[in-house]
Order: sequence, then C-alpha cells, then structure tokens
Amino acid sequence: MADIGATTATNTGSSTSTNTAAKAGKGLQDLDLNQFLQLMVSELMNQDPLNPMDNTQLVQQIGELRSIAASDQLTTSLQALQTQQSLTTAASLIGKEVSAIDTNGNNVSGTISAVTVQVDQTNNNKRSYQVKIGDQTIDLSNVREVDG
Repeated sequence: MADIGATTATNTGSSTSTNTAAKAGKGLQDLDLNQFLQLMVSELMNQDPLNPMDNTQLVQQIGELRSIAASDQLTTSLQALQTQQSLTTAASLIGKEVSAIDTNGNNVSGTISAVTVQVDQTNNNKRSYQVKIGDQTIDLSNVREVDG
C-alpha cells in the first residue's frame, strides 16, 4: 500500500486499510472517494502474488468504500439543502423593513429590495448571501432585526 503522510501500511494478515486508518488518524480525514479508489487499486495491483489479500479483507475494504460513498453523498445532499434553506430565508426578507450592520460596523436600516448569492470558487464554492438595503449590500448574517 502507498505511503500516506507519515504512515506506511504493511500487510500483516489483518486489514491493511483499517490499520492504516487507525495509525494515520487525521491523515485520512481529507481522503476523498477518488483517492480511496486509487489507493485500493494500487494496493490490489501491488500485492504479493504468492500471498494475496484474502476475500474478507477485500469485502471489508469494499464495505469501507461504500461507507465513504454514502457519507460523500449525504454531505452533498446536506450542503444542497443548506443552500436552498439560506436562499429561501433571504428571499423571504424581500420587501421587509430590517436593521443590519454593514462591513464597517455601522447600523443600516431600510427595506430589502434584492437578494444576491456570491460563490467563492477559491474556497470550495462556498456561498454567501447578501441583501440589498437601499444602495448597500449587506451580508445576510449581519441582519439583526426584521420589522415586517
């Protein structure tokens, strides 16, 4: 198996990926599905032909792969749900009288006329929501009071 950070896995008859995960601790937290697949294929290609991985190890690693895929899918779904919820919340404020704080820390009051979504492509496509009050654009998290 390939060297991951400061951890090198060896095949000692127990589950290699489980041992590696336990030893690596935080080192495998950022391992995505494609990297895991590459790691698994590499392990299978480089195994000792005279002492191949037994079927239970392979089944265990496939189970881990399914778990990672399910976790990845759940994370994607939750992020989409959070995005929709934030946009719905921001859109429901259109036409409402609000008090907010601008980027300089000044109080701003007025009616929300629009909502914008900013996507930061340098930060994992993180979205931020802004509301337009008069001629100022205020971050949704800085809205302090809604008057109706």
